[in-house]
Formats: sequence, structure tokens, C-alpha cells
Amino acid sequence: MHFVYGTYVCWPSWSSRVLGGSQQVRERGGRESSLRRRASRRVEERQAEADGRENEKSKTKPNGKKPPAEEKKQYLEPEFTKIRVVDSDLKELVVLPREIDLNEWLASNTTTFFNLINLQYSTISEFCTGDGCQAMTACNTIYYWHDEKGKKTKCTAPQYVDFVMSLCQKLVTDEEIFPTKYGKEFPNSFESLVKKICRYLFHVLAHLYWAHFKETVALELQGHLNTLYAHFIVFVREFNLVDPKETCIMDDLSEILCTPAPPPSATPAPSALASASPSSQNHVTER
Repeated sequence: MHFVYGTYVCWPSWSSRVLGGSQQVRERGGRESSLRRRASRRVEERQAEADGRENEKSKTKPNGKKPPAEEKKQYLEPEFTKIRVVDSDLKELVVLPREIDLNEWLASNTTTFFNLINLQYSTISEFCTGDGCQAMTACNTIYYWHDEKGKKTKCTAPQYVDFVMSLCQKLVTDEEIFPTKYGKEFPNSFESLVKKICRYLFHVLAHLYWAHFKETVALELQGHLNTLYAHFIVFVREFNLVDPKETCIMDDLSEILCTPAPPPSATPAPSALASASPSSQNHVTER
């Protein structure tokens, strides 16, 4: 059983755990370098246009001051949410097959999501810098890294993502945790480690939407991101791998992307842009 995200082929089998995700990322990153340079120029041009419009507006305000504006979530606009790579029922892809062991299924899918999210992040990694992303943010949340001793550390977004990917790579390639040999049993802590990996991967996806969606659009990869996000959310909901309190910051997007798309002739559903109040959007939480 397999499914395809455009040029990404995802095989829910044990072979996916020994593909060497980092090497795939580097190879694809080299092939897309010219695309990212063009995207960078597009992003700079759009930002310059936006800054020019804001400057014109500010001149009409007393003393040049502008009232605080709500943060606009571009990724919720219908023109972007309707773009998917596949329209298949994602629920069917995540349901545990009768003949497959639960831990085998969780391990295979978790490794696949790690590789795909790592790959998706690599497409915009040059835009995610310490200067531009001084904290790991998503919506109104700042994520802090907790090391093995439980020490809480605030770090830049690229540092945080590097910590996440390094930890995930270490776990999914550990034969004692993600065994690939026949007859090798999973440890008692396996489920809790899978939940830990999925929680961190969600943080990366949320940051991609919140801080780098415009670069994703410039690269024309929003369809891949939407499909990957929807598949991931359906999967973690199916097996209760991430606390809903953790994912609630992206509930507006999840409700749109995880709902089966209507037929082309049907009237599109209203946008969920107004789901959060201005006061809640201005509140910053820490995790």
C-alpha cells in the first residue's frame, strides 16, 4: 500500500526507516536551490510592495501611528486551502490494517512523517534564520526546547528545528527503539516516544504555516504542505498521539484541511478566518 504526494512517494513499510532521510533532503535541496533563489526574490518584491502600502496608510493617521492590526493568516484563505496534491480519503490511509501489528504501523508511519516533514522544511530552510526567526513561534505560542535533563531553553527557530530533527533521527534509527529485524520486540516506552516525536513534528509544521507560508507559496509547494499536514493530523488523531491542547492553535486550519473537499460544482464552505477573537490572537503563550 502506498500513496503519492506529487513527487514524494511515501511507503508505509519498514524499508522507509532505512532510506537515509538526511541524504534525500540534501539531494533535493540542491536541485531546488535555483527555485528558492527565485522564490526569495519574489518574497522580497511582495514584502516591499506590502511595506509601501503600509507606509502610505500610516501617513493618513494622526502622528503617523497605526492601530494594532490582527495578524492575518494567509494559509486560511480559500485560494490556498483548496490546493491539495491528492483528494483521497486520508482516514482510509491511517486506519490500522487488520493483519498489521499496532507498533509496526506506528513505527512505519512515524518514520515516514519524520522524513517528509524534514524534507518539507528543507525547501524553506534558507529563509528560516536566527535573525528572521529569533524564537520558535507558531500562532501565539513560543516553543522552548527541553533537553534530556529537563532544562528549558529559548532558542531560535532553526536551532529548535535542528534539535527536533536530530532527536527524531536518533530515535528512528535506534534498533532498540525502532527495531527492523524480525522477532525484535518494541520497548515498553515505545508509544510515549512516538508521542514525543509527533509532538515535536507538529511544532515544525505549525511554524512552517505561521512563519514561512509565503515562501512555500512562492515555491508553489502549498499543495504538498497542505496534504502532508492534513495526513499528519488525521494520523495523530486516529491514535491519540498528540494532546488536542497542543494542536488547538491550528484547529482553524485542521477543520478546513481535514474535511473532505466538496465536489467542484458545490458552493465552497465559508472560511474559518473569524474563529478566533482579537484578544486571543494578541495573547502569547509559552510551551
